[in-house]
Amino acid sequence: MIFLAVTMLLPIPFSLYYGDADYTALLYSAAIAAAMGVAGFRFNKFRDDLRPKEGFAIVGLSWMLLSLFGCLPFIFSGVIPSFTDAYFETMSGFTTTGATILTEIEGLPHGILMWRSMTHWIGGMGIIVLSLAILPFLGVGGMQLFKAEVPGPVADKLTPRITETAKILWGVYVVFTFVQVGLLMLGGMTLFEAFCHAFGTLATGGFSTRNASVGAFHSAYIDYVIIFFMIVAGSNFSLHYRFLKGDFKVYFRNTEFLFFLSIITLATVVIGLNNFFTIDASFEKIFRDTLFQVTSIITTTGYGTADYEQWSFAAQITLFFLMFMGGCAGSTSGGLKSIRIFVLTKFVYSEIVRLLHPHAVVPVRVGKSIIGRDVLMNIFGFFNLYIIIYTVSVFLMTQLGLDLLSAFGSVAATIGNIGPGLGSVGPTDNFAHIPALGKWILSLLMMMGRLELFTVVILLTPSFWQK
Repeated sequence: MIFLAVTMLLPIPFSLYYGDADYTALLYSAAIAAAMGVAGFRFNKFRDDLRPKEGFAIVGLSWMLLSLFGCLPFIFSGVIPSFTDAYFETMSGFTTTGATILTEIEGLPHGILMWRSMTHWIGGMGIIVLSLAILPFLGVGGMQLFKAEVPGPVADKLTPRITETAKILWGVYVVFTFVQVGLLMLGGMTLFEAFCHAFGTLATGGFSTRNASVGAFHSAYIDYVIIFFMIVAGSNFSLHYRFLKGDFKVYFRNTEFLFFLSIITLATVVIGLNNFFTIDASFEKIFRDTLFQVTSIITTTGYGTADYEQWSFAAQITLFFLMFMGGCAGSTSGGLKSIRIFVLTKFVYSEIVRLLHPHAVVPVRVGKSIIGRDVLMNIFGFFNLYIIIYTVSVFLMTQLGLDLLSAFGSVAATIGNIGPGLGSVGPTDNFAHIPALGKWILSLLMMMGRLELFTVVILLTPSFWQK
């Protein structure tokens, strides 16, 4: 909460520079968050080591709490007077979803727009991972938090000390953010717009300062810069760290990264060929828009340069399948994650081989590593839970009045932390028309997707709260 209060002060210089009055809303919000944080710090005397149960509780409940206080600037400024809408927008930011209820963005105060994008950046690598550098001073350990927060089936520790790991991950994150800011400014963006779009890219969030998203800049250079950094953000950050340390071949030795790139390439070719025969534009424009949208969807960023609902149904259904995939484990993206899809595919193949050769031993490998039975069961459980939650949520959204396409699209866009979906929540639409109850359901889905389902679902089981 104290950290949240400090970050609320950072957009104020932009508010003052552009002559907006929203700085008072940010100040009031920061004061309230700081007061709550100081009170909690003063009166909480917890000194024992964290158990897994407490780790899951802190991760899940803190996301709810941060969204609760993070929505105050929207309410105090009058930009989003409805608490439900403000909470939805803030949860969308912290979970790096990018789904919005705002219909007119370009006329909003600059401080609020900066805060809106900063919620992406804070949530991108995980505010809990950042706090791991502080927890030792409180006398508690952080390994349980790291297991609950880091995306993917296996937490990739870069160093034996969890505090050092958190610092390394955030160091890489900050370096890439400032590099992208500089490159975007070279393309003609202002410092304000460059920061907002870099926050949205590195966090795979998707909040833009323009109504037409990235397409409003009409710049091939900006498009390619953002494509590159979406791929960076959708990749395992431990690979980036090792690359920066001099291991320049690390990407080509990583099976998941190669699989991730191959899916992007294959989807771009399939959709690009389809668009080439159905859209009247230059080859370069078709290729760029196709590559941008494929990368944006698979990394769950949600930026747009084209209205893909105007593309053929074959192209749309391909993008819809990509909504479930997501980026690599250890990235800031959502979705099922490429490694789970890869392992499931290898497992299905191994089972087919075993049916043909009953006595054969066909282990499931990722690179040179054999995947253990416990990890396989975890992945299968996650996949089944994902499908069950998705199906039930689609049913609930149809009961609230959404048509089938919009229900499919809204649930896929939120549980996958993507942002735009299909139907009435497509790339040129928003979530403002969703009933209030539907927004709360989708807010829960956003948090479930961001925290990898189990972290949130375990909080909803009665046995979790028993001593």
